Amino acid sequence: MSLQYARASLARASLDACVKCTICETQCPVVQVTDLFTGPKFVGPQAERFRAGEPVDRSLDYCSGCSICTTSCPHGVKIAEINAQARAVMKADRMPLRDRLITETILEGKLLTPLAPIANTALRMRAVRLAIELTIGVHRNAPMPTAQPKTFMSWYREHKKHRDAVLGADYVAPFGPVVYFHGCAGGYFEVATSKATVEVLEYLGFDVLVPKQGCCGLAHQSNGLFNRAESQVKKLARQLASAGKDLPEGGHLPIIASSGSCGGMLRHEAREIMGVDDPVVDDVGARVVELSEFIVEVMDAGCFPLEDLRHWDITIPYHQPCQVKSQGIGKPAIRMMETIPGVTVVESGVACCGIAGTYGLKKEKYEIAQRVGKPLFDMIKETNPRLAACETDTCRWQIRAGTDATVVHPVQIIHRALGLAD
Repeated sequence: MSLQYARASLARASLDACVKCTICETQCPVVQVTDLFTGPKFVGPQAERFRAGEPVDRSLDYCSGCSICTTSCPHGVKIAEINAQARAVMKADRMPLRDRLITETILEGKLLTPLAPIANTALRMRAVRLAIELTIGVHRNAPMPTAQPKTFMSWYREHKKHRDAVLGADYVAPFGPVVYFHGCAGGYFEVATSKATVEVLEYLGFDVLVPKQGCCGLAHQSNGLFNRAESQVKKLARQLASAGKDLPEGGHLPIIASSGSCGGMLRHEAREIMGVDDPVVDDVGARVVELSEFIVEVMDAGCFPLEDLRHWDITIPYHQPCQVKSQGIGKPAIRMMETIPGVTVVESGVACCGIAGTYGLKKEKYEIAQRVGKPLFDMIKETNPRLAACETDTCRWQIRAGTDATVVHPVQIIHRALGLAD
């Protein structure tokens, strides 16, 4: 089981490469804004030498799990992985109820969707938010998703039925099928992103297969609920692997992820942090491609209709989330958006927005998350206070709350430029 893997902490094999250069400390966004966290080196490779499977520094829980320490380490020390494993062991016997509840995104979506107008009104009421803070521990001002009256899958079923009626049941997409992985938020809250993804991919000539899919377990993993996360990611991998199985190329279809963080869970975090050893997870993870990355590949293959892009004279501030940075794919979203005539993209130059999944929702960490995010908020307000782009759902919620800007997935910029927006 994953918790046993965390106790063994096999990532410690990399800690002897730590030369205490403290580069990770200088890059850590949490260290820069609070003294409550003693830093990634101290609670990571340094403390690991003394743990013997037990925590030695409880400030570890103030690590946001952004992985900037690992990506910035010049010697390849798996600092974030070591810290995530140590936190799972530390919290195993004292997991707060709050941390169990806020990780159940699908349950939240199922509860809020039928009551969307009422739920959204209630979550804007200060008395309700104060009650939630007092009883559950989610800060009264923490960014909340907006409940939607219709799930993505209900839209997709109607859309597919209509598309089949227009094109005919025998229609064959020019470039064949791809599998779409929308993530929990994309299924219930960021429905506009999921709809735009399907419509853009279909416009480009792909048949988009959307299997029933559950949670990737990322929120559980980042809160230390490794065993729950392992069962979730294994189940999800089998659901995604089932798509197109009846097709000759079924076992080789690319899996397109519009949620950067969820895609990262399948691509590397399940294995590198939790030690999930499962052939289906390995297969699915190897086939996952981030959405902007995929569209740039289509452009490079000469299969994108560049002439269809409408001129749009706009400057768009763009922030790449930490968990997309950690995948080592560069910044394909910038290139994708700047393909549109007239569009200028300004990269944020900021390490982290502060939310780190569920980190910035917690009452004891909310102010830290806001201080981490302030340079990004200021940058967006100065660059374009009306519109910004970012690949990850919770990061968009954080940026919207901190700037009042409309914050969209980069695919929605392409969606508009192709004339597909409502």
